[in-house]
Amino acid sequence: MRCGEHAKSTPRRPSSPRISGRCCRDHGSSPFRSDLFAYLGGIVRELRGTALIINGTCDHVHMLMRIRPVQSVAEIARIVKTNSSGWIRKKGHKEFAWQAGYGVFSVSESSVPAGMKYIATQDEHHKKRSFQEEFLEFLKKNKVAYDERYIWD
Repeated sequence: MRCGEHAKSTPRRPSSPRISGRCCRDHGSSPFRSDLFAYLGGIVRELRGTALIINGTCDHVHMLMRIRPVQSVAEIARIVKTNSSGWIRKKGHKEFAWQAGYGVFSVSESSVPAGMKYIATQDEHHKKRSFQEEFLEFLKKNKVAYDERYIWD
């Protein structure tokens, strides 16, 4: 935080990043995931944000959080991915890598409860359709232009 900025008086906007990981087949165990989600929440706190909920499956993570307007989403994603990659590798998962990109969507305050419910039920939800199918459907539903060649790496 720079001199003159006031964290307590700065409004925070809710956002929901989706980050995908590679080589995570071995990382789906519940204790590892719980530790990872707690670690991700710690990163958000260090950035003076608030993690409302963090959950995911073996191939992606959802984070609903409040961030300060002075922080760019790109910078938050970079820090979260860099710090957590190092932590995951130190835990013995040497081949782990996050996907190069990420998806971030602003969430209105009135949609926060629905977003939290959606994120809380990821395991159940993705038994019906894959993360990739869901992500493409979400982009189409919200009329977000995309080129599928650049979504997955």
